[in-house]
Amino acid sequence: MRPSHYLSLWEQIKPDPSAGALQNLARRIGLSFIDRYFYSDQFESGYIELLCQMSTEFSDSELNNIGANALFGIVIEQLCDDFEELQTETYNRLMCQVITFLRARPECAELDKKLSGFGLASREQLYDRIESIRANGDRRRLPAKAPAKILLLSRVTIGADVAISSVFCQRLKQYFPAAEIVLIGSEKLEQVYAGNKDIKVQPLTYVRRSGLAERLNSWIDLHNIIQQEQQGLEPGEMLLFDPDSRLSQLGVLPLIESEYYYYFNSRGKDSYPKKIPIAELANLWLGNVLGPGNFCYPGVWPGKNLLDQSGVAAGQARKQGAKNIITMNFGVGGNHRKKITGNFESELVVRLLQEPDTAIFLDLGFGEEERTASENILSAVKAAGLNAQQCSFEEIRQLQDYTGVIGVECSVGEIASLIAVSDEFIGYDSACQHISAALGKRTYTVFAGTTNIRFIRRWTACGPNVSEIIYVDTLTHPSQYDTADIVARLLDRRGL
Repeated sequence: MRPSHYLSLWEQIKPDPSAGALQNLARRIGLSFIDRYFYSDQFESGYIELLCQMSTEFSDSELNNIGANALFGIVIEQLCDDFEELQTETYNRLMCQVITFLRARPECAELDKKLSGFGLASREQLYDRIESIRANGDRRRLPAKAPAKILLLSRVTIGADVAISSVFCQRLKQYFPAAEIVLIGSEKLEQVYAGNKDIKVQPLTYVRRSGLAERLNSWIDLHNIIQQEQQGLEPGEMLLFDPDSRLSQLGVLPLIESEYYYYFNSRGKDSYPKKIPIAELANLWLGNVLGPGNFCYPGVWPGKNLLDQSGVAAGQARKQGAKNIITMNFGVGGNHRKKITGNFESELVVRLLQEPDTAIFLDLGFGEEERTASENILSAVKAAGLNAQQCSFEEIRQLQDYTGVIGVECSVGEIASLIAVSDEFIGYDSACQHISAALGKRTYTVFAGTTNIRFIRRWTACGPNVSEIIYVDTLTHPSQYDTADIVARLLDRRGL
């Protein structure tokens, strides 16, 4: 349907909205934009205008979030996941439209004021700026003098920060050993970088599933942090590296003078190699911009206290006969497309425990749904006559029996420390696969929820040890997979 049809439906729903009606309409609008763009080569701005209206109309933030989630979850996510130059340009057009819409809203007056301070008064100026940066972002550009401080924007998700931001931190320290490196992002980053004293984490929260105005206004907090970090420094003494961060809406929102701003266009450059992981691409880009340097795998540096606790547990497991310790995590960060339904998880764990001298640490996951799924696995293990128990991470050193599977309630830093003392990791596409590869462990990822080959290749975990993908098509109807087949293929990959 054309935008005018959905506008009529929107006007009917708006006076007395229900969540169900809004979700249905927002989804139809988002998918209609995708239909027109991907299959008819048309950018229909009317669909985006409607989603913007639906995201800002109500005093109830839960109702506003429905439109925002459709805009980001259906439209923007699909544009960004393609890793194609044309979709990157389209995202820039779309985001400039969204920002221009918000600038006229009273709740975004500060956003408008700060953008005007950068000399960006119109949608066209925003668009021209980011397109110019995108076109020239990978040319050689050495700073005039060695910086005293380097700011690096987080990629928002832990997995992307391990795969990309950790590479940046290591390479930038090679180029500028005297510079202070400040990573701006979630406080959780401190858990995986605690053991690396070269990295300072400056906390900033970006809520990925919030309303439209809230997502864009978080840029104001980011800009204020950057100004604070710049205090007392002369021009050129501070550089800012943006690895295609959601904090800057993938570079569309300005943060610093262009002379000191470096933007890694991770999604769309036709000249980039098509098959390499994003971590290798980050190395390639840094070499292009700053010159040759030593290749760096992603890195993770859990704190010593966590490593010590995990080390005690692993040591006890090995004393009790474990020659192969596997850490497993079946979390999907709320993206259910990545999850294999049915009994796959239980069947896999039971099958692995039938291998001689094997012990498993199972991350119990976050939230009621993941905890329930983990408890079902433990129940299936017990039903098979094998040992299963659960505990908090703090309790893991005090167990008497380390055989079978131990379900552990973990933070991200704690699961990283368990992976660090294990021999291998198995799980879905998530932060843990990147953590495992970065720690040099054998890594086996069950990759589902997409049919985009480029996306899978880009997000393949990168590290000095084996990293294997077991692809599962969960999107076709009927789904083209069998749980026994997935288990068998995974076991085959482990035997290579």
